[in-house]
Amino acid sequence: MIRQDYLTTARAKGLHQRIVILRHALPNALIPLITVIGIQVPALFAGAVVIEQIFSWPGMGQLALASITQRDYPVLTGFILIVAVLVLVSNLLADVAYAVVDPRIRLQ
Repeated sequence: MIRQDYLTTARAKGLHQRIVILRHALPNALIPLITVIGIQVPALFAGAVVIEQIFSWPGMGQLALASITQRDYPVLTGFILIVAVLVLVSNLLADVAYAVVDPRIRLQ
């Protein structure tokens, strides 16, 4: 990636290597990273359910599993609502981060 034409052009203009990397290479490299983080954050919370069950830690995961076995639908609905909001907030933060990193993307 460091050998891309736009980075070579920036170096040819006489820009310092640090500026070339921070202003030109880093924003382009952050876009896929933001995508992966935005997708993995909800999966991280879903994995917490498994970890709580394995180590017998009290938390939202054990509450959800107990509500499934006891057929406590209002608690289960609340848990699903919280997970859905987490997914939406994660996607919203990823979209805002895209707009911050890449000036071609504008919020409207």
